[in-house]
Amino acid sequence: MPKVGLDTAPTATTYELDDLVTQAWSGGIRVPHFQRDFRWGRGDVLRLFDSIVRGYPIGSLLLWVRRSDAALVTLGEIEITAPAGESVLWVVDGQQRVTSIANALHPQGNSHTPFAIYYDLRDREFINRPRIPQPHEVALPILYDLASLLDYFGAAGPGVREYLPEAQRVAKAIRQYRIPAYLVKQDDRAVLTDIFDRMNNFGKRLSRAEVFSALFAGPEEGAAERLTLSRISERIEARTRFGQIDQDTVLHSILARRGPNPMRDIRGEFSVENRRAAPEFPDESQEAAYSEGERALVRAVSFLQEDAGVPHLSLLTYKAILVALARFFAHFPEPDRQNRRLLRRFYWRAAVGGPTVFKGSFTQMSRILCGLVRPHDEHGSVQELLRSMDQSVRDVPSARRFRTNEAVGKMILCSWWSLGPRSIDTGERLGIEDLSAALVNESTAGAVVHRIYRGQVPVEKRLWAANRLFVPRAEESGESVLEEATQTSLFADARDPELLRFYSLSLDLILLFNEGRRHEFLDMRQKIIEDDLRSFLARMTEWEFEDTAPIDSFDLDDAGELADLDE
Repeated sequence: MPKVGLDTAPTATTYELDDLVTQAWSGGIRVPHFQRDFRWGRGDVLRLFDSIVRGYPIGSLLLWVRRSDAALVTLGEIEITAPAGESVLWVVDGQQRVTSIANALHPQGNSHTPFAIYYDLRDREFINRPRIPQPHEVALPILYDLASLLDYFGAAGPGVREYLPEAQRVAKAIRQYRIPAYLVKQDDRAVLTDIFDRMNNFGKRLSRAEVFSALFAGPEEGAAERLTLSRISERIEARTRFGQIDQDTVLHSILARRGPNPMRDIRGEFSVENRRAAPEFPDESQEAAYSEGERALVRAVSFLQEDAGVPHLSLLTYKAILVALARFFAHFPEPDRQNRRLLRRFYWRAAVGGPTVFKGSFTQMSRILCGLVRPHDEHGSVQELLRSMDQSVRDVPSARRFRTNEAVGKMILCSWWSLGPRSIDTGERLGIEDLSAALVNESTAGAVVHRIYRGQVPVEKRLWAANRLFVPRAEESGESVLEEATQTSLFADARDPELLRFYSLSLDLILLFNEGRRHEFLDMRQKIIEDDLRSFLARMTEWEFEDTAPIDSFDLDDAGELADLDE
């Protein structure tokens, strides 16, 4: 018997980009909830528009044609009151492209990263939104709308009006760009899900979270109210300002809470009959699992921020540790104060040791650490986690290669954060909210780390931590910090030295900088940074201390045993 397929063959057509955008803005194009979430970055959106203006092909779309009810539709950052329609187009393949185009050209969407794209008329290139746009740097919604474009140049000065022909050329290229598409008419949602799965596996494979979300998506009706992995990530970010945790880590944390192996097969997760091992929460619904998993992650994140000194996801060394912490805080929501201190030691010992303790495998690291957390045994679980680090390296990592996407760079950033972030401009204390606002949804801290010297120093010193400034405030930059710090008035007003301390600066270092003595400046600042890192890690790992469990974890039957313990 043949397997079920499409009722009719797909229809090939071509859309002008202008028509596609009009339909998207009116709710005539929607994204099924089983689709993977939007995950392009700013560079992807920039390249997309560069390809469009150059006339390069950007691939075809696969659109599902179906009758749809009126609904409040979200497309990227745009909210649309969509009317009912007999032939609404649902994006099966091409979501990243459609969402990027519709948002970057829309005033509401263009105000959000990664859709905040401008066109530099002078240099003839697409750019991210500048901090202070110049007259020749035009936001795409203005460029796209003819009336807005004419108003813009009508108000512009004579030095800008010469760029009008270039603006018209780019606007025309965008509006008239043609995108091929296949239209599929099919009532069976399972067939469309199968097509989606196959198309994505032919190219970039789906992540575990994307497969899991598609398997347990449920019906289209009511999807807006249900918890999803992406919604959990957004809610945790809104509550903690920790940054948006990727969906794979959210999934692994939910799985870790429900069982010791977060890497287990996911297809039978909510079916007891298909589970190889007995679930720790056998009667739990999917909705309850998501909700409790979110609570566990919030507790783990709060521990990282409040106890371990990790203010943001971009400063987290290894996500496998977060998964293990989520399992721990799921089973022990309010651990003993001493155990929290021991957990802090565990986090930083694991951060320094990394996955080498687990044969270099992050999968092994996650699986083994989660397996050490035993329900109903808080003290034993903490001790087992600590013992897993007995063979970990204890050397302070080198600060002579600083990269924001590497564990060492993240440790250095945490050591800087521990010094007490301050605004160089106002002197006020900065907090997690400031760091989060500066990073938006960036996966690394690159946006708040600035290079001091780009040249005129040896190549190896350019990579030093001493050649970086950590500026955790969106309104300030490396240049503004150096400009403010090196003003001669600084010496006269005897500004609080702790303000400079956060930036690993001192009056002696400022003198060297102002005199152009680059080598001496970097050498002296590097020593300060290395000393601070050594001191920070010593406080956090506490290798010299006994990992003594809380006193109430001991079974003291009589006074004699207590006396023995005192001895």
